Amino acid sequence: MKRALGIAIAIVIVVVLGALGWFVVLAPGPLDFAGGQTVPLAEYKEANPTGVPGALANAGLIERGEYLAQAGDCAACHTVKGGKPFAGGFAFKLPFGTLYSSNITPDKETGIGAWSDADFLKAVHQGVAPDGTRLYPAFPYAAYTLMTDEDVLAIKAYLFSLPPVRAATPPNTLSFPFNQRWLMAFWSAFFNPNERYRPNTAQSAEWNRGAYIAEAMGHCGDCHTPRNPMQAMDHRRKFMGAVAAGWKAYNLTPDKETGVGAWSDETLAKFISTGHVEGYGTASGPMGEAIDNSLRHLKPEDIKALVVYLRTVPPISDPALPAPRTALASASPKDGTAEADARGAELFAGACVSCHGWTGKSPVLAIATFTGARAVNDPSARNVAQAIVWGVTRETPSGPAVMPAFGHAYSNTEIAAIANYVTKRFGAVPSAITADQVAELRGQASQ
Repeated sequence: MKRALGIAIAIVIVVVLGALGWFVVLAPGPLDFAGGQTVPLAEYKEANPTGVPGALANAGLIERGEYLAQAGDCAACHTVKGGKPFAGGFAFKLPFGTLYSSNITPDKETGIGAWSDADFLKAVHQGVAPDGTRLYPAFPYAAYTLMTDEDVLAIKAYLFSLPPVRAATPPNTLSFPFNQRWLMAFWSAFFNPNERYRPNTAQSAEWNRGAYIAEAMGHCGDCHTPRNPMQAMDHRRKFMGAVAAGWKAYNLTPDKETGVGAWSDETLAKFISTGHVEGYGTASGPMGEAIDNSLRHLKPEDIKALVVYLRTVPPISDPALPAPRTALASASPKDGTAEADARGAELFAGACVSCHGWTGKSPVLAIATFTGARAVNDPSARNVAQAIVWGVTRETPSGPAVMPAFGHAYSNTEIAAIANYVTKRFGAVPSAITADQVAELRGQASQ
């Protein structure tokens, strides 16, 4: 009897693990949602969706490489705040340790100055360094693998035109078994197709251009798509929103309440290229950095193509988010919110109201307006708390706009009080973030 029971349990375990494996490994790819037929780039009859936009058709190799490096957002991960561009050392704080980005300047000892074209292509497309070391997918080679050899080598030419910086990469502090790089070979076998972009003949040339920007260069899914149990992107929930570096990357699908379905094309294009639209909020955290380092440099035709592509992604509702509140709050500092959250109201009055206003509409700077912003309508208050802790710096036409960091000035309890007050006063659903949760968020932010 015991033997039969053991066999039955073993069978159940095998079936469950097999089903899980099938679900994970046979998951759709990033472009499978579109259907249609794809063809090798050489067989595509419409305008080439790869490379640089028409506005840069006559640009030299290095200028093209610079544009593509910006589109790929290379600087965001390979530059420490206040450090030399592309010298690496950026810390990715993970649940199982810290991973540091590498130096990609042309220094021959600590950077990539000794790399051949073949070395660079193998690293970008396959996640393998010249010495055979496997790279972690924090470097998004599963997205970059879609880039053409020509585009990858243009980026290399640009990087090699920069001044070399001698800067050794700090040692990673990953715990076992995550410090075993050879395991990435198995991850890559399942989740990196090592294939270049194939245009979809059922879609327009503009759609294909947008797909190439979003999936190959911009790797939008790395932040906006949830992960499966193997930490690869779950494209069944493509672009529905996820947590990246301790911040919430919000829903990019055309869902009308929790995504961008209610946004006009012009609104979406403006937000992508500037990080701010009145009544829709201001990008901060990793999204703000992506806009400042990458998206704001894209030509208008590429922004338009990106919008065209995003409009075709299947809408998915994020059950954790309400529809944003768009009405202004009371102009009076003394209302029910202040009475219920006295400490939060007191702190807001002392440090925040001069820029953000009592109604949520900033009296001094448009990008400081709360009204309609997804972050203040997020019941987790994750991004509100992170913004208070780390501050926000954004590029504007008139120069940098800075919200100072209050992480050293205020305790976790005080930051939680401000965040809960802000979501209750200006958002659709109040949050209840705790001091312990704020402490946890501090430890998740990469920098």
